Amino acid sequence: MFSITLAYPWMLLLLPLPVLVMQFTRAYKSKQTAIKVPFFNALINSLGEQPSEGASLLKARLWQRIVLVLSWSCLIVAIAKPVQLSEPQLREQLGRDVMIALDLSGSMNEQDFINDNDKADKNATKKMSRIDVAKQVLEDFSNTRQGDRLGLILFADAAFLQTPFTADIDVWQTLLAQSDTGMAGQSTHLGDAIGLAIKVFEQAEQDKQSQPNNNEKVLILLTDGNDTGSFVSPIDAAKVAAVKGIRIHVIAMGDPQTVGEQALDMQTIKRIAKETGGQTFEALDKQQLTQAYETISALEPQLFNSTSYQITQTLHHYLVLFILALYLIAFSVSLVFSRQRDNAKTLVAQSVKQGE
Repeated sequence: MFSITLAYPWMLLLLPLPVLVMQFTRAYKSKQTAIKVPFFNALINSLGEQPSEGASLLKARLWQRIVLVLSWSCLIVAIAKPVQLSEPQLREQLGRDVMIALDLSGSMNEQDFINDNDKADKNATKKMSRIDVAKQVLEDFSNTRQGDRLGLILFADAAFLQTPFTADIDVWQTLLAQSDTGMAGQSTHLGDAIGLAIKVFEQAEQDKQSQPNNNEKVLILLTDGNDTGSFVSPIDAAKVAAVKGIRIHVIAMGDPQTVGEQALDMQTIKRIAKETGGQTFEALDKQQLTQAYETISALEPQLFNSTSYQITQTLHHYLVLFILALYLIAFSVSLVFSRQRDNAKTLVAQSVKQGE
């Protein structure tokens, strides 16, 4: 709903100014020539009158007074600058950029996670793969991040960007669902994933150079193995991330007692989180993985600023146009009446001549 307000309401104090001027100032006088009568004094004495200064007071007609009052009132209101305000508009500034880095190495196909629905049945043997559980939990996690921008990096033999930062959660979830093991190879390149995340964060900052960008930067790294040949070591990449203000939380999926190439390098994982001010989580089942993301949600609460604004449109020019139109109409009407009077006088003069 629209509303109208005045930008300078104190200008309305000028409305009674003409009345004050008329009250405290003298009428304007002008001298005019007159016919000199040689026997003026004799005439006055014979009539027994006292001579006085001749003066005529010009008085405005009713319609002239109305025009003056309207034009002055409109002029003062125009100077006060009336402004039309639109309905309040809400603008939200996203608070965090959250990048999810998901391990797609071959070991993520291991079916060693029990579904929550099967836990009540001790004889249940149906298990879910790590990647399926991770995608389910990530979908639930994304639903709690309204107001944040989410991104998705997939990594194995190499790291690639599946989803740039977006506030559209539905699009992010769709691209997450399309992710599967084997898309990026079989090994685990943790360092490359962190390096790519740093690059994406920097690109996001460059894209927002024209706007203030105080967004907090968070990387959530989910993996079930150790680094197997990144171009940049995970520790070095974490140090660079710390300098860039990126906080990394690492979730280690699977059994930490696993040996071989698929073993979890908990020492490196904890070091990555420590270097960047993040935390480390271990998840042996879906419940622990869910708890890890719930803890991260508590550590990184939704943070965004909302500002309300109204679109303004000044209306003073309409009043100025109204004043001009009013004076044009008044001038036209006055001109018509003046011509009618002149014509009437002309007719009277002609009648007098004809009578003579």
